[in-house]
Amino acid sequence: MLVRDAMSSVVLTIGPAHTLRQAARLMSARRVGAAIVLDTDTSGLGILTERDILNALGSDRNPDHETADAHTTRDVVFAAPTWTLEEAADAMTRGGFRHLVVLDDHGPVGIVSVRDIIRCWTPARLAV
Repeated sequence: MLVRDAMSSVVLTIGPAHTLRQAARLMSARRVGAAIVLDTDTSGLGILTERDILNALGSDRNPDHETADAHTTRDVVFAAPTWTLEEAADAMTRGGFRHLVVLDDHGPVGIVSVRDIIRCWTPARLAV
């Protein structure tokens, strides 16, 4: 099975000026654990995860003043839609993270998470 089969193609994209509270609200509303941070001024691409927000709050940072930019991971490991799930899981294990931004030749097309991979690898999916 490939990353494109497991990834979420509905991606939350935010700007670097979003506050952590705004980012958390958007992530909560969309029920996602990560957002792509797109800086249109620099064409930079990063990722902000629920763990990044949690670490900031645990360090007594003010979520109404702290911006996504200050907590964005910029050294992002990207996956291709044609990677196998094993390749994605290996990259996550080596990097110690739970989300991969999926890129094709035109830019971000999705995010794959550990949860997405587990869903695909679980033989008996229970109906909820």
